Amino acid sequence: MKNVINSIPGYKVCEYLLVLNPHEELRNKITAVKKDFYDSYQAETAKWSKPHLTLVNFLQYQLMEERIVNRLHIIAMGRTPIKVELKDYGSFPSHTIYINVTSKLPIQNLVKQIRTETQRLMKLNDDNKPHFIMEPHLTIARRLLPWQYEKGWLEYSHKHFTGRFIADAMLLLKRPVGELKYEIVQRFEFQNLPVSTVQGELFAPVP
Repeated sequence: MKNVINSIPGYKVCEYLLVLNPHEELRNKITAVKKDFYDSYQAETAKWSKPHLTLVNFLQYQLMEERIVNRLHIIAMGRTPIKVELKDYGSFPSHTIYINVTSKLPIQNLVKQIRTETQRLMKLNDDNKPHFIMEPHLTIARRLLPWQYEKGWLEYSHKHFTGRFIADAMLLLKRPVGELKYEIVQRFEFQNLPVSTVQGELFAPVP
């Protein structure tokens, strides 16, 4: 994350995550994997980060939140629930180990739509642009030190994991810059409404 020194004085900047959240049983199963990884390799991110699948993360002024929420609501109205299949482990060499998502296409299509329709709203400034996750994955641990990555991947490249869930909504989370804990801003249900209904919502007069 780059500095936000050139942000507007007096306006709060928050870090936002838009995520797909597995059901509780699967979250618990993934949390247990993360705990095992932490116990073996002392990777703090494995212990503290929540088990979810990130679609986009971005920094923005809190005063932009309502406009972003409205746009995400309209996107979700027209989307169908997504079946997410998880299998085994993958890595981004030298820093991240994750659970593979094998059902990538519907998630990638959703991220592309979000990028097309919200990119300008999510951009804080030229140094802080939104990060759209085009390679869906569910992180076990990131920001690993070289030894943590090398030993961890040696083990987890041979381990197995299976799981699946229906993502029937996406969650927008936020935290003020510099703080640890995220709070839920809004849940956007995938309603599979016809385009005409969604457009009607889009052009409805603001009360």
